[in-house]
Amino acid sequence: MACITHENAVPRPSEAGALDFNPFEAMQPRASPAVPKALRNGARVKTQNVAPAGAYIPDINILTPHMRSPQYVQMSRAAAITLGVMPGQMHRCECTRCLNLLLTYPEGCRANCAYCGLARHREAERDYADRNFIRVDWPALPMEQVTEIVAGAGSQTPFHRMCISMITHPHSDADAVAVLKTWTRRIDPHALPVSILSNPTTMARADVQRLKALGADIFTVALDACTPELFERTRGRGVQSPHAWGKYWEILHDARDIFGPGKFGMHLIIGMGETEFEALSVVQQLVDLGGHSHMFCFFPEQGSLMDHLPATPRDQWRRVQLARYLIDYRGVRLQHMRFDDRGRVTDFGLPRAELDGIIDAGIAFRTSGCPGKLRDDVSACDRPYGDSPPSNIASYPFQPQGRDIVRIRRDLAMRRRVR
Repeated sequence: MACITHENAVPRPSEAGALDFNPFEAMQPRASPAVPKALRNGARVKTQNVAPAGAYIPDINILTPHMRSPQYVQMSRAAAITLGVMPGQMHRCECTRCLNLLLTYPEGCRANCAYCGLARHREAERDYADRNFIRVDWPALPMEQVTEIVAGAGSQTPFHRMCISMITHPHSDADAVAVLKTWTRRIDPHALPVSILSNPTTMARADVQRLKALGADIFTVALDACTPELFERTRGRGVQSPHAWGKYWEILHDARDIFGPGKFGMHLIIGMGETEFEALSVVQQLVDLGGHSHMFCFFPEQGSLMDHLPATPRDQWRRVQLARYLIDYRGVRLQHMRFDDRGRVTDFGLPRAELDGIIDAGIAFRTSGCPGKLRDDVSACDRPYGDSPPSNIASYPFQPQGRDIVRIRRDLAMRRRVR
């Protein structure tokens, strides 16, 4: 059997004496600050009512203009660079393969998730369109301009997929439909597939059916927290937020029925206080339902209620990355693996030689998400450096090479066996 532990010992503390995982008791969000009534619901933006003029790049020292979906959408910095509307380059990446489009309103997201830079508690500090999200700013463009650029590129577009990301807002359901219609009027969804990153809190089964009927290819739910207790602490009543664990699973089951096997998925953030066994139990549950998991490594997002907490230790992250890949793509089941008394993986359930080959291939350590055009286990949604700085890569947005594999093996405490 293949043992993850260093020199066949138990998982160990790091050299600095820190644990090699983030325990539940240590990952407590700080209290949400009160927002003055005069600054709630995007009041600053709506009062000034500055008209947008083409692309909006965050933090350019003017008041955020009054932009609303479906006319306007935000996109990740990597997508904006790839689209050609923002200068810049990405470390070891020439482009991103997924065009992430985020719905936007002056009121912003009405949820208050503890780990998120878009959370409601930031209303007094920063206008919604200027807030960071997964470590980067999100420029805004007219949706018609976005489709014009992509349609104009035709088969030469670098994108493999487009994703509409909903937020918690009263208009989010209707506006996701409107954005999807704008896209499919110009772009064949069979040529450039569309994913939906949903907001289950405001959705009903009919909303899921409508998105499928209009051409959406994959439907995803960002559960993020791997246990009900963590969900409540970081996404529910613990942070005065409206989300509920049961509602997220309800909409996921609707997506399974409507989109079918292999066409629905769930986002999970690793390192917020769950054990590795708990996280991988959700991964196995998704596989058994016919779905797939998309992993994110917890990173303390600036301005969030968890920005004072440690990022996921690389030991924990690599163990879960590898185990998740084996469950999702190599037919290994949770019961084939072994765990210690703190829920850490100690055996992956494969012979060492086979495991070595999978590690050396590197795909298990790439960003996980909806597939692109290369192969099922290579994600179009590569989210360059969305969960780590380039200096200490968590999810590789490119194919890991020799030096990367050496570093991954060091994280795993698994040196390559000499034959």
